Order: sequence, then structure tokens, then C-alpha cells
Amino acid sequence: MSRRRQFGDFQSHLRARPPRRGAVRGPEVISAPPPVSLLTQLQGSLQQVRRTRSTSRPEKEPNMITHTRVHLQTLVLLFFAVHLSQPVCVEVPSATEAVLGKPMMLTCIACLRREEIKPKTTVQWFFMPNTDDITEEKTAIYKYEGESPVELDGPFKGRLTWKGSQDLQDVSIEIKNVTFNDSGVYECIVLREFEFDFFTPSVSVSKDIKLRVKEKASTDTTALYSEIMMYVLLVFLTFWLLVEMVYCYRKISKSDEQTQDTAY
Repeated sequence: MSRRRQFGDFQSHLRARPPRRGAVRGPEVISAPPPVSLLTQLQGSLQQVRRTRSTSRPEKEPNMITHTRVHLQTLVLLFFAVHLSQPVCVEVPSATEAVLGKPMMLTCIACLRREEIKPKTTVQWFFMPNTDDITEEKTAIYKYEGESPVELDGPFKGRLTWKGSQDLQDVSIEIKNVTFNDSGVYECIVLREFEFDFFTPSVSVSKDIKLRVKEKASTDTTALYSEIMMYVLLVFLTFWLLVEMVYCYRKISKSDEQTQDTAY
């Protein structure tokens, strides 16, 4: 009787003690929490990726738009810079052969070294005919002083026309109805006076043009070839500029598409 009581007390003592980890308590086994399925893990990963894209998309789109706008503005500025460029003064020699009865341009260009400074300019034209007399003096035929040109008395009275520019860098004149007596040496003198606070410096430029009058015009193939090459070069540069603009536009579009694919 005492043994049965002791055995019963021992069983009750075992039931009251907490079981050890992984121990078997009668017919019941302490099991771990049920495992998460692979499909549930994939769904959670997809939802996390979608949240990341939705948060990062507003940050990338403004950058792409700004990048495109900068390139387009650069192309527009390049286009206007080509078409709105200011002319440059270039000193070129005058033609020396005239045709009888035709007008003749006497080109005289004296460029300013500093175009932002506006000096007081005076222009004088002189003529000395082709004669054997060494003592032949030159004759004043044209003058530009102040705001208007003045045609002086002499053999060219009524046949000279001002063809210069407004800034007086080009001070050319034209002779109408050229005759054989117009053959000779023409001198162009440009006097510029600069007004400053303490002194007034002046600069004088002189150019000579030896003119010959012919009955018929001679064929000048060099001038013809130069003009043809000028037009060919102009067409080539225009075409090259258009190709560059199309290439840049396509490159920008391709870059934007790649950026959008990366963002999405």
C-alpha cells in the first residue's frame, strides 16, 4: 500500500514539473511554429519591390525632365547663335579692272580694333591720272565728314556714289559710267580721332587702288571657282548642323528611354 502511494506521488511530481525543450510529455510532442510557404514569401518580396519603386519614381522623373530640358535649351541656343551672329569686319582688297561704260566699285575697308569705341571719322578720296608728268598732283574728288558725304568739283562730279557702311568701317565709293580717263591711282584716307578725358589721339589709314579701264571684261576663273566653293561650303555646313541636331535629339531620347526603363 505504501509502495503504491509513493509511485503515485512520483507520477504527480513528474506531471507538475515543466517539460524540457524537445522532451516528450506523454503522447503529446512540443512542435515549432508552422513554416511559412514559398508563395507567401514571394508575394511579400513583390510588395516590397513595388513600394520601393513607388517611393523612388517621383525623385527620378524630375531629374529626367530637367536633363531633357537642358539639352533642348542648348540646341535652341546653338541654333540662334548661328543665325544671330554679328558680322565681322574683314579688310579685302579692291578690284583693279573696270569695264568701259559700266559702274565700278572702289573698295576701301579700314576696320576698327575696338568696335565699342566710337571715334570721329573723316574720309577723303583722291585721284591721280596715269600720265608721264611726274609733277601731276592728286585731286580731291570725295569727302565724308560729319553725318553726310560731299561730292567735290572735278572730273567725277555727278558720277560718284557713297557705298560705305553706317559705322564707317567700309568707306567704299562707286564710279558710274566709267571712261578711259578714269584710269589711274585712287587714294583713300581714313582719319579717326578718339576723344578721351585728358587727350585726343588720332589714327590715319591710307590705301591706294590702281585702276585700269578695259573695253571688255576679262574672264576671271578664280573668282568664279571661289564663289562656287563658298556656296558649296555654306550648304555643307548647314547640312552638318542639321545632322548634329538630329543626332543629339535621338541621343537624348534614347538616354531618357533607358533611364525610364531603369526606373520602372
